[in-house]
Amino acid sequence: MGTEISEPLIIDKENIDGGGGGAIELEHVPEWKDQITIRGLVVSALLGTLFCIITHKLNLTVGIIPSLNVGAGLLGFFFVKSWTGFLTKLGFQVTPFTKQENTVIQTCVVACYGLAFSGGFGSYMIAMDERTYQLIGSDYPGNRAEDIKNPGLGWMTGFIIVVSFLGLFSLTPLRKVMILDYKLTYPSGTATAMLINSFHTHSGAELAGKQVKCLGKYLSISFVWSCFKWFFSGIGDSCGFDNFPSFGLMLFKNTFYFDFSPTYVGCGLICPHIVNCSVLLGAIISWGVLWPFISAHAGDWYPSGLESNNFKGLYGYKVFIAIALILGDGLYNLIKIVYITAKEMCNKSTQQSKLPIVNEVIDDESSKGLAEQRKRDEIFLKDRIPTWFAASGYVALAAISTATIPIIFPPLKWYLVLVSYIIAPALAFCNSYGTGLTDWNLSSTYGKIGLFIIASLVGSDGGVMAGLAACGVMMSIVSTAADLMQDFKTGYLTLSSAKSMFVSQLLGTAMGCVIAPLTFWMFWTAFDVGSPDGPYKAPYAVIFREMAILGVEGFSELPKHCLALCVGFFVGALLVNLLRDVTPKKISQFIPIPMAMAVPFYIGAYFAVDMFVGTVILYIWERINEKDAEDYAGAVASGLICGDGIWTIPSAVLSIMRIDPPICMYFGPSLSS
Repeated sequence: MGTEISEPLIIDKENIDGGGGGAIELEHVPEWKDQITIRGLVVSALLGTLFCIITHKLNLTVGIIPSLNVGAGLLGFFFVKSWTGFLTKLGFQVTPFTKQENTVIQTCVVACYGLAFSGGFGSYMIAMDERTYQLIGSDYPGNRAEDIKNPGLGWMTGFIIVVSFLGLFSLTPLRKVMILDYKLTYPSGTATAMLINSFHTHSGAELAGKQVKCLGKYLSISFVWSCFKWFFSGIGDSCGFDNFPSFGLMLFKNTFYFDFSPTYVGCGLICPHIVNCSVLLGAIISWGVLWPFISAHAGDWYPSGLESNNFKGLYGYKVFIAIALILGDGLYNLIKIVYITAKEMCNKSTQQSKLPIVNEVIDDESSKGLAEQRKRDEIFLKDRIPTWFAASGYVALAAISTATIPIIFPPLKWYLVLVSYIIAPALAFCNSYGTGLTDWNLSSTYGKIGLFIIASLVGSDGGVMAGLAACGVMMSIVSTAADLMQDFKTGYLTLSSAKSMFVSQLLGTAMGCVIAPLTFWMFWTAFDVGSPDGPYKAPYAVIFREMAILGVEGFSELPKHCLALCVGFFVGALLVNLLRDVTPKKISQFIPIPMAMAVPFYIGAYFAVDMFVGTVILYIWERINEKDAEDYAGAVASGLICGDGIWTIPSAVLSIMRIDPPICMYFGPSLSS
C-alpha cells in the first residue's frame, strides 16, 4: 500500500492559471525552443548577477540564505514586461511574453545564484584560506599550515565548472516519480508557479482574478510586515520579532517561539497537515526532550563549556542524529522505488498504478479537473529527456571531474572522487525528497557527510583539505539536484516543457560558473573578508575547518553515545516508513514522516511552530468553508511567501549599504527589586 501525501494546493481543484471552463485545454503552449529567448537570457544574467551579490552578502555575514525563487519570477516578469511595453509604445512589434518564458527566466536565475551558495564561497572554500587557519591557531591539534589554499579566481572557477553540472543529470530520470507519482509539494516552486500564473491570467476569469487579488493583498501585507520587523531587528542576531519569546523565556532558550515569519506560516498553509505535524513532533522530541536530556549530562557525555558549534559537544548530537533520520527515510524510499521500478521492467503486465508510492488524489465530481491535470501531465512528459542521455552525461562529467579535481586538490585522490560520485545520486534523492516535503534544502548537511568520511579516510596528511574539497563535490550535486526538481515543479504547474526547464538549468548553471566567482572576487578584493572585526566575518569558515579537523581525528572523537543514538534513529526511520506502508490508509495517514521530523533536530523548533500555526489556520478554514479554503489557501500562502521573499532584496541592499535598523527590541528576565 502506498503512502498518500495530499496537497492543500490540489491542482485539479484549483485553476491556478485562472481559467474556468477548460482554459488550460484551450491555452496555446509554445514549443520548448520558443520558451527560451535571447531577451530572457539577458534578463537572467542581470538578475543572476544581482542575486549572486545578495547571496554572497548573506553568506559572508549570517550564513543563512532564504529561497529567492519568488523574487526571481517576479523581477523577471517586471523587467521583460517593462521592456516589451516600452518597445510597443515605440511602434515595434514584439513577441508576446508568455508564462513559460517567465518560468525559464526564473529557472536560469535560481540556477545561477544557487552556485553562489553551493559553491562554498562562505563555507568550505574560504575555510581553506590562511586567515581561517590563523583564526583557529597554529597550535590547534590537526590544524596544519600545509592545509592552506587561498582563494584564486582561476582555480575557483575551474572547480565550480567541473562539479556543478553533475547534479542536473543525477535525478533527471526520476522527475516523473518525484513530481507526478509522489506529488511532492515543493512549496517555493508551487508558490512561484502560482505567482507566475497570476501574472499571465486570461482576462475575464473570475476565480483567477479573485485569486490574484488575494495573492496581491497578502503579498503586500507580508512585505509591509517584513519591512516593519526590520526596524526593530537592530544589530546582531538577538533583536526583533524574530526573537520574540512567545511562550516564555524558558521555552525560548530551547527555540520554542513564534518568530512571526510569513514565509514559514505560508509553508504551513501549503504543505500537507501530516508534514507540518511531523515537523512539530520532531521539534518536540529533539528540543523538548532529547537535547535538554543530553545537556543535563554535560561534563559526563561531553565536556561542559564548549561553544555552540563545537562538534565534540551538543552540536555533534544535533547534526549526526538529523543526518541519521534523513538518511533512513530517504534511503528507504530510494530502495523502494528501485525495487518497484525493477519489478515493473521485469513484469510488463504490472499495472502502471502500482508504480507510484504516493496515491493520486483526483476530484471525481469534475471531469474538467481531470482534463486539466491530464493536460499538465501530457506537457510535462511530452519533451522527454532520455534516460540514456542523463546517464551518459553523468558518467562523462564524472570522468572529467575525477581527472580534474585531484589536480586542483592533490590530497583528494581520484578514487575518492569516484566513490563520491557513486554515492552522490542516492544523497541527491534524499535531499530532493526532503526539499519537496518541507522546502528545506539541506545540501550543507549532506556536504558534511562527504567531509567527515573523506577526511577520516585520508587521515592527518592532507585530510583537512581533502575533506573540504569533498564537501564541495557533495554539496554541489545534492543542491543542484534539489533546485532542478523544485523548478520542474514550477514548470509542471505553468505548463512549461521539462526539456526547456532542463536546458535553462544548464544555461543558468553555466552563467553561475562565471558570475558567482566574479561577484565573490569583488567582495574578496574590496573588503577584509573573514576578519572577526569586519562586516564580512564569514562565520562558517571556521566551523567547516574545525569539522574537517574533527573528521581527521575520527568519529571516535564524537561525544559519548552519539553513534549509538544515530543508529537508533536510523533504524527508527526505517521502521516508521515500513509501518506507514503495511498499515491501512486510515491509520497510516496519521503516522509521521521521519524526513520532516529530522529538519528541526538540526535547525531549531521556531520554524516548526510557525508551520504548525499555518496548518491550524488551514484546518479551521477548511472546517468553516472548505470551498474557500480550496480556492484561496494557495493564493494566501503564496502571497505570504512572496512578500517576505521580495523583502530580502531591499533588506540585503540596506545591509550592503551598511544601513542598520534603528531599534533593537530585546526581551530578557525582569530584574527583581
